Amino acid sequence: MLKYLMDENVDPIYPTQLRRRKSDLPIRAVGEIQTPAKGTLDPEILLWCEEYNFILVTNNRKSMPVHLADNIAQDHHVPGIFILNSNLSIGQNIDELIVIAEGSFEGEYQDQIIHLPLTKIRDVDM
Repeated sequence: MLKYLMDENVDPIYPTQLRRRKSDLPIRAVGEIQTPAKGTLDPEILLWCEEYNFILVTNNRKSMPVHLADNIAQDHHVPGIFILNSNLSIGQNIDELIVIAEGSFEGEYQDQIIHLPLTKIRDVDM
């Protein structure tokens, strides 16, 4: 199963709700015990993700591609980077993270930036 590290700028509701809805899914957030401290630079967070095999979940659309390219150029790898979609609700982003974790295999997203949604989100009229 995939493991997620939530960037410090991701709303704290994400790890809370993911843990509540999918208790067996390993979720960590920057600043928690045994994770990078708040204020850690993105390149160092990517190294931590590589060492502990966590996919980074972030809102950072601008500089993360540069950090990933630099990381790969230094012969490092990252299990993946998922960018939350601001056009989706928190619940839809969380649903995406759960579906992806349940249906993915290890290494599937290595050295990639994935913009959510990965699956097709459909609107349901009630």
